[in-house]
Amino acid sequence: MVSLRDAAMNSKAWPFEEARAVLKRYGGKDPAKGHVLFETGYGPSGLPHIGTFGEVARTTMIRRAFEIISDIPTRLICFSDDVDGMRKVPENVPQQEMLRQHMQKPLTSVPDPYGEYESFGHHNNAMLRRFLDTFGFEYEFISATEFYKSGQFDATLRLCAERYDAIMAIMLASLREERQQTYSCFLPIHPETGRVLYVPMKEVNAKDGTITFDDETGREWTLPVTGGNVKLQWKPDFGARWAALDVDFEMYGKDHSTNTPIYDGICKVLGGRAPHHMTYELFLDDQGQKISKSKGNGLTIDEWLTYAATESLSYFMYQKPKTAKRMHFDVIPRAVDEYHQQLRAFPEQPIEQQVNNPVWHIHNGKPPESKMVVSFGMLLNLASVSGAKDAKGLWGFIKRYAPDASPETNPDLDAAAGYAVRYFADRIAPTRVFRLPTDVERAAMEDLVARLRVWDGGLDDEALQSMVFAVGKAHGFEPLRDWFKALYEVLLGASDGPRFGGFIALYGIDETVALIERALRGELVA
Repeated sequence: MVSLRDAAMNSKAWPFEEARAVLKRYGGKDPAKGHVLFETGYGPSGLPHIGTFGEVARTTMIRRAFEIISDIPTRLICFSDDVDGMRKVPENVPQQEMLRQHMQKPLTSVPDPYGEYESFGHHNNAMLRRFLDTFGFEYEFISATEFYKSGQFDATLRLCAERYDAIMAIMLASLREERQQTYSCFLPIHPETGRVLYVPMKEVNAKDGTITFDDETGREWTLPVTGGNVKLQWKPDFGARWAALDVDFEMYGKDHSTNTPIYDGICKVLGGRAPHHMTYELFLDDQGQKISKSKGNGLTIDEWLTYAATESLSYFMYQKPKTAKRMHFDVIPRAVDEYHQQLRAFPEQPIEQQVNNPVWHIHNGKPPESKMVVSFGMLLNLASVSGAKDAKGLWGFIKRYAPDASPETNPDLDAAAGYAVRYFADRIAPTRVFRLPTDVERAAMEDLVARLRVWDGGLDDEALQSMVFAVGKAHGFEPLRDWFKALYEVLLGASDGPRFGGFIALYGIDETVALIERALRGELVA
Protein backbone atom coordinates (compact mmCIF):
# COMPACT_ATOMS: atom_id res chain seq x y z
CA MET A 1 0.00 0.00 0.00
CA VAL A 2 1.32 3.45 -0.94
CA SER A 3 2.01 5.70 2.06
CA LEU A 4 0.86 9.33 2.20
CA ARG A 5 4.46 10.57 2.14
CA ASP A 6 5.32 8.42 -0.89
CA ALA A 7 2.21 9.65 -2.70
CA ALA A 8 3.12 13.24 -1.82
CA MET A 9 6.70 12.84 -3.05
CA ASN A 10 5.35 11.78 -6.46
CA SER A 11 2.34 14.09 -6.65
CA LYS A 12 2.06 16.51 -9.56
CA ALA A 13 -0.11 18.89 -7.53
CA TRP A 14 1.66 22.25 -7.51
CA PRO A 15 1.77 22.62 -3.67
CA PHE A 16 3.75 19.37 -3.46
CA GLU A 17 5.98 20.39 -6.35
CA GLU A 18 6.80 23.65 -4.58
CA ALA A 19 7.21 21.87 -1.23
CA ARG A 20 9.70 19.43 -2.75
CA ALA A 21 11.68 22.37 -4.16
CA VAL A 22 11.87 23.90 -0.66
CA LEU A 23 12.96 20.57 0.81
CA LYS A 24 15.66 20.23 -1.85
CA ARG A 25 17.31 23.42 -0.53
CA TYR A 26 18.57 21.45 2.45
CA GLY A 27 19.60 18.24 0.70
CA GLY A 28 18.30 16.02 3.46
CA LYS A 29 19.85 18.08 6.28
CA ASP A 30 17.98 20.08 8.87
CA PRO A 31 18.32 23.89 8.58
CA ALA A 32 20.61 25.50 11.16
CA LYS A 33 17.75 27.65 12.42
CA GLY A 34 15.73 24.51 13.18
CA HIS A 35 12.75 25.26 10.95
CA VAL A 36 11.71 26.17 7.43
CA LEU A 37 10.39 29.72 7.10
CA PHE A 38 7.56 30.70 4.75
CA GLU A 39 6.78 34.39 4.32
CA THR A 40 4.04 36.55 2.84
CA GLY A 41 4.17 40.34 2.62
CA TYR A 42 1.46 42.95 3.05
CA GLY A 43 1.37 46.66 2.22
CA PRO A 44 -0.92 48.16 4.89
CA SER A 45 -1.83 51.30 2.93
CA GLY A 46 -5.35 49.91 2.59
CA LEU A 47 -7.59 47.12 3.77
CA PRO A 48 -6.75 43.45 3.04
CA HIS A 49 -8.12 42.29 -0.31
CA ILE A 50 -8.69 39.13 -2.30
CA GLY A 51 -5.06 39.02 -3.42
CA THR A 52 -3.97 38.94 0.24
CA PHE A 53 -6.24 35.95 0.80
CA GLY A 54 -4.85 34.19 -2.27
CA GLU A 55 -1.23 34.70 -1.26
CA VAL A 56 -1.68 33.46 2.30
CA ALA A 57 -3.99 30.58 1.24
CA ARG A 58 -1.58 29.35 -1.42
CA THR A 59 1.46 29.69 0.82
CA THR A 60 -0.40 27.75 3.53
CA MET A 61 -1.15 24.98 1.02
CA ILE A 62 2.57 24.67 0.25
CA ARG A 63 3.45 24.79 3.94
CA ARG A 64 1.04 21.94 4.72
CA ALA A 65 2.34 19.95 1.75
CA PHE A 66 5.88 20.42 3.09
CA GLU A 67 4.83 19.08 6.48
CA ILE A 68 3.72 15.84 4.80
CA ILE A 69 7.04 15.24 3.03
CA SER A 70 9.33 16.39 5.85
CA ASP A 71 9.59 16.32 9.64
CA ILE A 72 11.30 19.74 9.73
CA PRO A 73 9.18 22.25 11.73
CA THR A 74 7.69 25.17 9.78
CA ARG A 75 6.77 28.78 10.44
CA LEU A 76 4.68 31.21 8.39
CA ILE A 77 5.36 34.91 8.82
CA CYS A 78 3.05 37.64 7.58
CA PHE A 79 5.22 40.75 7.27
CA SER A 80 3.59 44.19 7.17
CA ASP A 81 5.61 46.96 5.52
CA ASP A 82 4.09 49.61 7.76
CA VAL A 83 7.16 51.93 7.75
CA ASP A 84 6.23 52.75 4.17
CA GLY A 85 5.46 56.45 3.73
CA MET A 86 1.84 57.32 2.96
CA ARG A 87 2.05 58.47 -0.66
CA LYS A 88 -1.67 59.06 -1.22
CA VAL A 89 -4.77 59.26 0.93
CA PRO A 90 -7.13 56.31 0.34
CA GLU A 91 -10.49 57.56 -0.91
CA ASN A 92 -12.55 55.16 1.23
CA VAL A 93 -11.50 56.39 4.70
CA PRO A 94 -12.76 59.30 6.84
CA GLN A 95 -10.87 62.49 7.81
CA GLN A 96 -9.29 63.05 4.40
CA GLU A 97 -8.00 66.54 5.24
CA MET A 98 -6.35 65.34 8.47
CA LEU A 99 -4.61 62.52 6.61
CA ARG A 100 -3.31 64.90 3.93
CA GLN A 101 -1.37 66.72 6.65
CA HIS A 102 0.62 63.52 7.27
CA MET A 103 1.67 62.65 3.73
CA GLN A 104 4.99 60.76 3.40
CA LYS A 105 5.02 59.79 7.07
CA PRO A 106 5.35 56.09 7.92
CA LEU A 107 1.89 54.56 8.18
CA THR A 108 2.49 53.81 11.86
CA SER A 109 3.12 57.56 12.43
CA VAL A 110 -0.11 58.65 10.73
CA PRO A 111 -3.05 59.14 13.15
CA ASP A 112 -5.86 56.61 12.79
CA PRO A 113 -8.73 58.35 10.96
CA TYR A 114 -11.13 55.98 12.71
CA GLY A 115 -9.84 56.97 16.15
CA GLU A 116 -9.58 53.35 17.29
CA TYR A 117 -5.87 52.53 17.14
CA GLU A 118 -2.48 54.08 17.82
CA SER A 119 -2.04 54.89 14.12
CA PHE A 120 -3.44 54.27 10.65
CA GLY A 121 -0.83 51.54 10.17
CA HIS A 122 -1.85 49.88 13.45
CA HIS A 123 -5.49 50.05 12.32
CA ASN A 124 -4.76 48.36 9.00
CA ASN A 125 -2.52 45.77 10.67
CA ALA A 126 -5.38 44.94 13.05
CA MET A 127 -7.70 44.57 10.05
CA LEU A 128 -5.18 42.23 8.44
CA ARG A 129 -4.89 40.04 11.54
CA ARG A 130 -8.68 39.95 11.94
CA PHE A 131 -8.97 39.05 8.25
CA LEU A 132 -6.45 36.20 8.52
CA ASP A 133 -7.92 34.95 11.79
CA THR A 134 -11.42 34.85 10.27
CA PHE A 135 -10.20 32.30 7.74
CA GLY A 136 -8.32 30.25 10.32
CA PHE A 137 -4.81 30.83 8.95
CA GLU A 138 -1.93 29.93 11.25
CA TYR A 139 0.76 32.61 11.05
CA GLU A 140 3.06 34.92 12.99
CA PHE A 141 2.70 38.64 12.44
CA ILE A 142 5.70 40.96 12.11
CA SER A 143 5.38 44.73 11.88
CA ALA A 144 8.19 46.43 9.93
CA THR A 145 8.03 49.31 12.44
CA GLU A 146 8.80 46.92 15.29
CA PHE A 147 11.36 45.10 13.12
CA TYR A 148 13.27 48.33 12.40
CA LYS A 149 12.95 49.95 15.84
CA SER A 150 13.58 46.91 18.07
CA GLY A 151 17.03 46.16 16.69
CA GLN A 152 16.06 42.91 14.96
CA PHE A 153 17.09 44.44 11.65
CA ASP A 154 20.16 46.36 12.91
CA ALA A 155 22.85 43.85 11.90
CA THR A 156 21.46 43.67 8.37
CA LEU A 157 21.18 47.47 8.14
CA ARG A 158 24.84 47.88 9.21
CA LEU A 159 25.75 45.32 6.56
CA CYS A 160 23.79 47.41 4.04
CA ALA A 161 26.01 50.38 4.95
CA GLU A 162 29.15 48.24 4.61
CA ARG A 163 28.07 46.84 1.25
CA TYR A 164 26.32 49.95 0.03
CA ASP A 165 28.26 50.13 -3.24
CA ALA A 166 27.40 46.53 -4.15
CA ILE A 167 23.70 47.11 -3.39
CA MET A 168 23.71 50.35 -5.36
CA ALA A 169 25.37 48.65 -8.33
CA ILE A 170 22.47 46.17 -8.48
CA MET A 171 19.88 48.91 -8.14
CA LEU A 172 21.39 51.49 -10.50
CA ALA A 173 21.58 48.93 -13.30
CA SER A 174 17.79 48.70 -13.17
CA LEU A 175 17.06 52.46 -13.14
CA ARG A 176 16.79 55.16 -15.78
CA GLU A 177 19.63 57.69 -15.87
CA GLU A 178 17.58 60.49 -14.34
CA ARG A 179 16.54 58.32 -11.38
CA GLN A 180 20.12 57.11 -10.90
CA GLN A 181 21.24 60.65 -9.99
CA THR A 182 19.16 60.84 -6.80
CA TYR A 183 18.61 57.17 -5.86
CA SER A 184 19.71 55.67 -2.57
CA CYS A 185 18.70 52.34 -1.06
CA PHE A 186 18.41 54.19 2.29
CA LEU A 187 15.38 56.38 2.99
CA PRO A 188 15.98 58.59 6.05
CA ILE A 189 13.10 59.38 8.37
CA HIS A 190 13.36 63.10 9.14
CA PRO A 191 14.07 63.64 12.87
CA GLU A 192 11.79 66.69 13.01
CA THR A 193 9.00 66.19 10.46
CA GLY A 194 8.89 62.39 10.72
CA ARG A 195 8.54 62.12 6.94
CA VAL A 196 10.20 59.44 4.82
CA LEU A 197 12.69 61.31 2.61
CA TYR A 198 13.65 60.37 -0.93
CA VAL A 199 17.01 62.16 -1.06
CA PRO A 200 20.50 61.28 -2.35
CA MET A 201 23.23 60.37 0.15
CA LYS A 202 26.20 62.69 0.67
CA GLU A 203 28.03 59.98 2.61
CA VAL A 204 27.46 56.42 3.81
CA ASN A 205 29.88 55.71 6.64
CA ALA A 206 30.29 51.93 6.92
CA LYS A 207 32.55 52.18 9.99
CA ASP A 208 30.09 54.26 12.04
CA GLY A 209 26.96 52.83 10.43
CA THR A 210 25.62 56.29 9.54
CA ILE A 211 24.29 58.17 6.55
CA THR A 212 24.67 61.89 5.80
CA PHE A 213 22.23 63.78 3.59
CA ASP A 214 20.56 67.14 3.04
CA ASP A 215 16.84 67.44 3.65
CA GLU A 216 14.49 69.35 1.30
CA THR A 217 15.47 72.69 2.92
CA GLY A 218 19.20 72.09 2.42
CA ARG A 219 19.98 71.30 6.08
CA GLU A 220 22.55 68.53 6.56
CA TRP A 221 21.81 65.59 8.82
CA THR A 222 23.74 62.52 9.92
CA LEU A 223 21.72 59.60 11.24
CA PRO A 224 22.53 56.03 12.30
CA VAL A 225 21.07 53.43 9.96
CA THR A 226 19.87 51.48 13.01
CA GLY A 227 17.11 52.08 15.54
CA GLY A 228 14.35 52.99 13.12
CA ASN A 229 16.06 56.15 11.81
CA VAL A 230 15.96 54.93 8.22
CA LYS A 231 14.11 52.42 6.10
CA LEU A 232 15.18 50.66 2.94
CA GLN A 233 13.60 51.32 -0.43
CA TRP A 234 11.09 48.56 -1.16
CA LYS A 235 13.19 46.50 -3.58
CA PRO A 236 16.29 46.41 -1.35
CA ASP A 237 14.00 45.87 1.65
CA PHE A 238 12.64 42.72 -0.01
CA GLY A 239 16.07 41.15 -0.41
CA ALA A 240 17.40 42.43 2.93
CA ARG A 241 14.41 40.97 4.75
CA TRP A 242 15.07 37.58 3.16
CA ALA A 243 18.66 37.75 4.40
CA ALA A 244 17.77 38.99 7.90
CA LEU A 245 15.06 36.39 8.52
CA ASP A 246 16.61 33.57 6.48
CA VAL A 247 13.38 33.13 4.51
CA ASP A 248 13.01 29.83 2.65
CA PHE A 249 9.92 30.53 0.54
CA GLU A 250 8.00 33.55 -0.71
CA MET A 251 5.54 33.89 -3.58
CA TYR A 252 4.55 37.03 -5.41
CA GLY A 253 2.64 38.14 -8.49
CA LYS A 254 3.93 38.19 -12.04
CA ASP A 255 4.26 41.98 -11.85
CA HIS A 256 7.17 41.41 -9.43
CA SER A 257 8.90 38.80 -11.57
CA THR A 258 11.25 41.22 -13.34
CA ASN A 259 12.53 42.25 -9.90
CA THR A 260 13.48 38.69 -8.87
CA PRO A 261 17.18 39.09 -9.86
CA ILE A 262 17.27 42.31 -7.81
CA TYR A 263 15.74 40.72 -4.71
CA ASP A 264 17.98 37.66 -5.02
CA GLY A 265 21.11 39.71 -5.70
CA ILE A 266 20.65 41.97 -2.68
CA CYS A 267 19.92 38.99 -0.45
CA LYS A 268 23.19 37.38 -1.58
CA VAL A 269 25.20 40.61 -1.19
CA LEU A 270 24.02 40.66 2.43
CA GLY A 271 25.24 37.12 3.03
CA GLY A 272 21.84 35.47 2.72
CA ARG A 273 20.58 32.70 0.52
CA ALA A 274 17.73 33.68 -1.77
CA PRO A 275 14.57 31.74 -0.92
CA HIS A 276 12.71 29.49 -3.29
CA HIS A 277 10.09 31.71 -4.86
CA MET A 278 6.97 31.07 -6.86
CA THR A 279 5.51 33.62 -9.26
CA TYR A 280 1.76 33.49 -9.80
CA GLU A 281 -0.25 34.97 -12.63
CA LEU A 282 -2.50 37.94 -12.04
CA PHE A 283 -6.29 37.98 -12.01
CA LEU A 284 -8.28 39.57 -14.82
CA ASP A 285 -11.71 41.17 -14.86
CA ASP A 286 -14.55 40.15 -17.19
CA GLN A 287 -12.97 42.24 -19.97
CA GLY A 288 -9.59 40.54 -19.60
CA GLN A 289 -8.00 43.56 -17.91
CA LYS A 290 -5.73 43.22 -14.87
CA ILE A 291 -7.64 43.62 -11.62
CA SER A 292 -6.68 46.87 -9.89
CA LYS A 293 -7.57 48.08 -6.41
CA SER A 294 -7.63 51.68 -7.63
CA LYS A 295 -9.91 50.87 -10.59
CA GLY A 296 -12.21 48.69 -8.50
CA ASN A 297 -12.67 46.21 -11.33
CA GLY A 298 -12.99 42.52 -10.56
CA LEU A 299 -14.18 40.99 -7.32
CA THR A 300 -13.54 41.91 -3.71
CA ILE A 301 -13.40 39.21 -1.07
CA ASP A 302 -16.59 40.58 0.53
CA GLU A 303 -18.38 40.30 -2.80
CA TRP A 304 -17.31 36.68 -3.24
CA LEU A 305 -18.37 35.77 0.30
CA THR A 306 -21.74 37.44 -0.27
CA TYR A 307 -22.56 34.73 -2.80
CA ALA A 308 -20.55 31.65 -1.78
CA ALA A 309 -18.66 29.99 1.06
CA THR A 310 -14.95 30.51 1.69
CA GLU A 311 -14.04 27.02 0.46
CA SER A 312 -15.17 27.88 -3.07
CA LEU A 313 -12.79 30.86 -3.04
CA SER A 314 -9.97 28.59 -1.81
CA TYR A 315 -10.80 26.22 -4.66
CA PHE A 316 -10.58 29.08 -7.17
CA MET A 317 -7.22 30.12 -5.71
CA TYR A 318 -5.92 26.55 -5.96
CA GLN A 319 -6.69 26.22 -9.65
CA LYS A 320 -3.69 26.81 -11.98
CA PRO A 321 -1.96 29.62 -10.07
CA LYS A 322 0.51 30.14 -12.94
CA THR A 323 -2.28 30.81 -15.45
CA ALA A 324 -4.05 34.18 -15.69
CA LYS A 325 -7.71 33.78 -14.78
CA ARG A 326 -10.81 35.91 -15.11
CA MET A 327 -12.10 36.73 -11.67
CA HIS A 328 -15.60 38.08 -12.02
CA PHE A 329 -19.01 37.21 -10.62
CA ASP A 330 -19.75 34.54 -13.21
CA VAL A 331 -16.88 32.33 -11.97
CA ILE A 332 -18.51 31.88 -8.55
CA PRO A 333 -21.24 29.31 -9.42
CA ARG A 334 -18.78 27.17 -11.35
CA ALA A 335 -16.24 27.28 -8.51
CA VAL A 336 -18.90 26.17 -6.00
CA ASP A 337 -20.05 23.23 -8.11
CA GLU A 338 -16.55 22.09 -9.08
CA TYR A 339 -15.46 22.23 -5.43
CA HIS A 340 -18.34 19.92 -4.42
CA GLN A 341 -17.64 17.60 -7.35
CA GLN A 342 -14.12 17.17 -6.01
CA LEU A 343 -15.44 16.62 -2.47
CA ARG A 344 -17.74 13.85 -3.71
CA ALA A 345 -14.93 12.20 -5.65
CA PHE A 346 -12.41 12.26 -2.80
CA PRO A 347 -13.56 9.31 -0.62
CA GLU A 348 -13.43 6.84 -3.53
CA GLN A 349 -10.00 7.90 -4.76
CA PRO A 350 -6.76 6.05 -3.95
CA ILE A 351 -4.20 8.03 -1.98
CA GLU A 352 -2.23 8.84 -5.16
CA GLN A 353 -5.28 10.66 -6.55
CA GLN A 354 -6.35 12.19 -3.25
CA VAL A 355 -3.10 14.16 -2.92
CA ASN A 356 -3.79 15.63 -6.38
CA ASN A 357 -7.36 16.57 -5.49
CA PRO A 358 -7.74 20.30 -4.70
CA VAL A 359 -9.86 19.57 -1.62
CA TRP A 360 -6.92 17.75 0.00
CA HIS A 361 -5.00 21.04 -0.09
CA ILE A 362 -7.97 23.21 0.86
CA HIS A 363 -8.68 21.10 3.97
CA ASN A 364 -5.16 19.92 4.84
CA GLY A 365 -5.89 16.31 3.93
CA LYS A 366 -9.21 16.08 5.81
CA PRO A 367 -11.99 17.32 3.54
CA PRO A 368 -15.57 17.16 4.83
CA GLU A 369 -18.36 15.19 3.19
CA SER A 370 -20.36 17.11 0.60
CA LYS A 371 -24.07 17.29 1.36
CA MET A 372 -24.88 19.27 -1.78
CA VAL A 373 -27.46 16.97 -3.35
CA VAL A 374 -28.49 19.84 -5.65
CA SER A 375 -25.89 21.82 -7.62
CA PHE A 376 -25.47 25.56 -7.14
CA GLY A 377 -26.24 26.07 -10.82
CA MET A 378 -29.53 24.23 -10.37
CA LEU A 379 -30.36 26.26 -7.27
CA LEU A 380 -29.85 29.44 -9.29
CA ASN A 381 -32.33 28.29 -11.90
CA LEU A 382 -34.77 27.24 -9.20
CA ALA A 383 -34.43 30.71 -7.67
CA SER A 384 -35.11 32.12 -11.14
CA VAL A 385 -38.49 30.40 -11.61
CA SER A 386 -39.70 29.98 -8.03
CA GLY A 387 -39.78 33.59 -6.91
CA ALA A 388 -38.16 32.51 -3.62
CA LYS A 389 -36.91 35.33 -1.39
CA ASP A 390 -34.72 33.18 0.85
CA ALA A 391 -33.44 29.61 1.34
CA LYS A 392 -36.74 28.53 2.92
CA GLY A 393 -38.50 29.33 -0.33
CA LEU A 394 -36.38 26.72 -2.14
CA TRP A 395 -36.62 23.94 0.43
CA GLY A 396 -40.10 22.82 -0.63
CA PHE A 397 -38.72 21.95 -4.06
CA ILE A 398 -35.51 20.48 -2.65
CA LYS A 399 -37.42 18.20 -0.23
CA ARG A 400 -39.55 16.79 -3.03
CA TYR A 401 -36.45 16.07 -5.10
CA ALA A 402 -34.37 14.76 -2.16
CA PRO A 403 -36.76 13.71 0.65
CA ASP A 404 -33.98 12.86 3.10
CA ALA A 405 -32.33 16.27 2.83
CA SER A 406 -32.96 19.03 5.36
CA PRO A 407 -31.32 22.29 6.48
CA GLU A 408 -30.06 20.48 9.59
CA THR A 409 -28.51 17.45 7.86
CA ASN A 410 -27.37 19.38 4.75
CA PRO A 411 -26.05 22.69 6.11
CA ASP A 412 -23.86 23.29 3.06
CA LEU A 413 -26.91 22.94 0.81
CA ASP A 414 -28.95 25.23 3.08
CA ALA A 415 -26.21 27.88 2.95
CA ALA A 416 -25.90 27.47 -0.83
CA ALA A 417 -29.66 27.94 -1.23
CA GLY A 418 -29.42 31.27 0.55
CA TYR A 419 -26.43 32.31 -1.53
CA ALA A 420 -28.25 31.27 -4.72
CA VAL A 421 -31.31 33.42 -3.98
CA ARG A 422 -29.04 36.40 -3.29
CA TYR A 423 -26.89 35.78 -6.37
CA PHE A 424 -29.96 35.48 -8.59
CA ALA A 425 -31.53 38.66 -7.25
CA ASP A 426 -28.34 40.73 -7.53
CA ARG A 427 -26.48 39.30 -10.50
CA ILE A 428 -28.93 37.46 -12.79
CA ALA A 429 -32.39 39.00 -12.48
CA PRO A 430 -31.28 42.48 -13.67
CA THR A 431 -29.69 41.03 -16.83
CA ARG A 432 -32.28 38.43 -17.89
CA VAL A 433 -33.65 38.75 -21.42
CA PHE A 434 -36.56 36.48 -22.36
CA ARG A 435 -37.61 35.90 -25.94
CA LEU A 436 -40.50 34.25 -27.76
CA PRO A 437 -39.90 30.85 -29.37
CA THR A 438 -39.60 30.41 -33.13
CA ASP A 439 -42.23 28.31 -34.85
CA VAL A 440 -39.97 25.23 -34.74
CA GLU A 441 -39.16 25.82 -31.07
CA ARG A 442 -42.85 26.37 -30.23
CA ALA A 443 -43.80 23.05 -31.82
CA ALA A 444 -41.07 21.27 -29.88
CA MET A 445 -42.10 22.89 -26.60
CA GLU A 446 -45.75 21.97 -27.16
CA ASP A 447 -44.58 18.40 -27.77
CA LEU A 448 -42.55 18.52 -24.53
CA VAL A 449 -45.64 19.73 -22.62
CA ALA A 450 -47.72 16.87 -24.07
CA ARG A 451 -45.13 14.29 -23.04
CA LEU A 452 -44.78 15.76 -19.56
CA ARG A 453 -48.56 15.64 -19.02
CA VAL A 454 -48.54 11.84 -19.43
CA TRP A 455 -45.10 11.28 -17.84
CA ASP A 456 -45.02 8.33 -15.45
CA GLY A 457 -41.26 8.03 -14.89
CA GLY A 458 -41.22 9.89 -11.58
CA LEU A 459 -38.55 12.49 -10.81
CA ASP A 460 -35.67 10.55 -12.37
CA ASP A 461 -33.51 13.34 -13.80
CA GLU A 462 -31.66 11.01 -16.20
CA ALA A 463 -34.92 9.67 -17.65
CA LEU A 464 -36.32 13.18 -17.94
CA GLN A 465 -33.14 14.36 -19.65
CA SER A 466 -33.40 11.51 -22.17
CA MET A 467 -36.99 12.44 -22.89
CA VAL A 468 -36.14 16.13 -23.43
CA PHE A 469 -33.26 15.01 -25.63
CA ALA A 470 -35.65 12.84 -27.70
CA VAL A 471 -38.02 15.79 -28.22
CA GLY A 472 -35.21 17.92 -29.60
CA LYS A 473 -34.09 15.13 -31.91
CA ALA A 474 -37.64 14.51 -33.14
CA HIS A 475 -37.97 18.16 -34.14
CA GLY A 476 -34.72 18.26 -36.10
CA PHE A 477 -32.51 20.38 -33.86
CA GLU A 478 -28.92 20.11 -35.11
CA PRO A 479 -26.82 20.43 -33.10
CA LEU A 480 -29.00 19.41 -30.17
CA ARG A 481 -27.48 22.05 -27.92
CA ASP A 482 -29.54 24.58 -29.92
CA TRP A 483 -32.67 22.93 -28.48
CA PHE A 484 -31.45 23.30 -24.92
CA LYS A 485 -30.28 26.86 -25.60
CA ALA A 486 -33.80 27.65 -26.83
CA LEU A 487 -35.30 26.24 -23.60
CA TYR A 488 -32.96 28.38 -21.48
CA GLU A 489 -33.54 31.58 -23.47
CA VAL A 490 -37.33 31.20 -23.65
CA LEU A 491 -37.94 29.86 -20.13
CA LEU A 492 -35.08 31.28 -18.03
CA GLY A 493 -33.95 34.38 -19.92
CA ALA A 494 -30.37 33.08 -20.20
CA SER A 495 -28.29 31.42 -22.90
CA ASP A 496 -27.16 28.46 -20.83
CA GLY A 497 -28.09 26.48 -17.75
CA PRO A 498 -27.86 23.08 -16.05
CA ARG A 499 -29.12 19.75 -17.40
CA PHE A 500 -32.76 20.41 -18.18
CA GLY A 501 -33.90 16.98 -17.00
CA GLY A 502 -32.45 17.76 -13.57
CA PHE A 503 -34.20 21.12 -13.60
CA ILE A 504 -37.59 19.44 -14.27
CA ALA A 505 -36.96 16.90 -11.49
CA LEU A 506 -36.15 19.66 -9.02
CA TYR A 507 -38.80 22.19 -10.05
CA GLY A 508 -41.54 19.59 -10.59
CA ILE A 509 -43.45 18.18 -13.60
CA ASP A 510 -46.60 20.26 -13.17
CA GLU A 511 -44.60 23.41 -12.41
CA THR A 512 -42.47 22.94 -15.55
CA VAL A 513 -45.58 22.44 -17.70
CA ALA A 514 -47.05 25.66 -16.28
CA LEU A 515 -43.78 27.52 -16.91
CA ILE A 516 -43.63 26.41 -20.56
CA GLU A 517 -47.27 27.32 -21.13
CA ARG A 518 -46.71 30.80 -19.70
CA ALA A 519 -43.74 31.23 -22.04
CA LEU A 520 -45.77 30.08 -25.04
CA ARG A 521 -48.46 32.64 -24.17
CA GLY A 522 -45.75 35.36 -24.12
CA GLU A 523 -46.19 36.12 -20.41
CA LEU A 524 -42.46 35.84 -19.59
CA VAL A 525 -41.51 38.40 -22.23
CA ALA A 526 -44.11 40.90 -21.09
